[in-house]
Amino acid sequence: MSMFCYQCQEAAKGTGCTIKGVCGKEPRTADLQDLLVYSLKGLSFFAHEARNQGIENEKVNSFIFRALFTTITNANFDDDAITEYIKSAVQYKLEMKKALEEKGKTFSRDELPEAALWAGYTMDEMERKAKAVGPMETENEDVRALRELITYGVKGIAAYGEHAENLGHKKGEIYAFIQRALAATTNDNLSVDDLVALTLETGKYGVEVMALLDKANTTAYGNPEITEVNIGVRENPAILISGHDLKDMEELLKQTEGTGVDVYTHSEMLPAHYYPAFKKYDHFVGNYGNAWWKQKEEFETFNGPVLFTTNCIVPPASRSQYKDKVFTTGASGYPGFKHIPERSNGGSKDFSEIIELAKTCKPPVEIESGSIVGGFAHNQVLQLADKVVDAVKSGAIKQFFVMAGCDGRMKSRDYYTRFAEELPKDTVVLTAGCAKYRYNKLKMGDIGGIPRVLDAGQCNDSYSLAVIALKLKEVFQLNDINELPISYNIAWYEQKAVIVLLALLQLGVKNIHLGPTLPAFLSPNVANVLVENFGITPISEVQKDMEHFLN
Repeated sequence: MSMFCYQCQEAAKGTGCTIKGVCGKEPRTADLQDLLVYSLKGLSFFAHEARNQGIENEKVNSFIFRALFTTITNANFDDDAITEYIKSAVQYKLEMKKALEEKGKTFSRDELPEAALWAGYTMDEMERKAKAVGPMETENEDVRALRELITYGVKGIAAYGEHAENLGHKKGEIYAFIQRALAATTNDNLSVDDLVALTLETGKYGVEVMALLDKANTTAYGNPEITEVNIGVRENPAILISGHDLKDMEELLKQTEGTGVDVYTHSEMLPAHYYPAFKKYDHFVGNYGNAWWKQKEEFETFNGPVLFTTNCIVPPASRSQYKDKVFTTGASGYPGFKHIPERSNGGSKDFSEIIELAKTCKPPVEIESGSIVGGFAHNQVLQLADKVVDAVKSGAIKQFFVMAGCDGRMKSRDYYTRFAEELPKDTVVLTAGCAKYRYNKLKMGDIGGIPRVLDAGQCNDSYSLAVIALKLKEVFQLNDINELPISYNIAWYEQKAVIVLLALLQLGVKNIHLGPTLPAFLSPNVANVLVENFGITPISEVQKDMEHFLN
């Protein structure tokens, strides 16, 4: 095999990419990302031990967040950037080891996992080691599956934690758990039962990090509110901002104000329109296009520069007209794309180059017109609680369907559009994440003024859907969240969806339909644990699943 990667839903043949990633990732990039994760596990071993000795290193905490984020699907394809992260991980590892030794804590070679021992510096050393590490290095398939499930869940925690950290919100327990969990995946003495328990604990910290990010976003920008978002265009040159980071959004809006350059959101940045703080910007025009996987066509017609703040990059075609107008920042990166550096000394990122480029570009070509409605995060929906409860009690609303998660390019994902189209008129869809693009532009109408598609926001705002469910459980005085008239039909793609799933399991949600396929990294035995204990099942046919849910 040239490589092996099965961390996303589009793993080739449902088993894993072995020649080149379906995402566009080259074998060398895949190997280097494996080595980075391996190095972070070694660093986490020392960071965890250091914490037990009273040593807390904030630089290491933040570094692990950012470095893990770069390994999420479609986030960073830049080998040079990944190599620098590996070098930094090795350097931090040596520093943490030295700090422990100064405290009198030493280790015999037998006490150290190989990931903690390895300290390669040269490119040859890194490439050699990169070929030798990765998921398949663990022989027992059940242990391997659980280690990967934990690792991917931790990647999701790191991504959401990094967004919160950018807004000044941190929680020591989350850093501590990530490092403890990563270190545990190197421990050959842990049993399958130990790893199952750690998997469920990962879900607990998934809930905590999403609550932290919700607090960070709403403290900075206000609670999302019902908003009609324009999907047409104006006649000004413009910048398209993609990804998930709202701090980057804020700084771009401030720096483009008064320049004659408009700003549009793309894909998962759509929910930025729901926050009150961003509505004061007259040049914040609307949302352009659809889910991330359609970007090759839509970036061409946009004409202006594009800024990626996080993952969801699709490698451009060699003859694309837009590839020289794409910028990355944060954890994202791609060879040939200009990367905007991090903030320094409490300042802002400098977006002047992308703004000046935008001024030279033609306005976007209109590809659709009209508007879509969103902003139904937990605070807004709870304000409508009496109306929702009355609709349920009267029978006007018979059932809610949580259809959150990710979109992707597989033809089989048409299932979610057809499922939404065929839902009875007395049902409501609760959504979050880019999965919404499969049905958020359908004319599904409303029930007594309540739209039949309630969009809570980004994938991390799946937390809002859990808060809404828990509040309804309280209002209806139920003992179990699963007694509510709520069914879960969730789509997944990458590792942030993994932590959302684990968080829902931690909250006690059962009988989730997951699709379009179950994760390739689950062994049959681990998949059976999820089926038997939580009722997780794969999607099948629209009509068959519909009958199952409605009955």
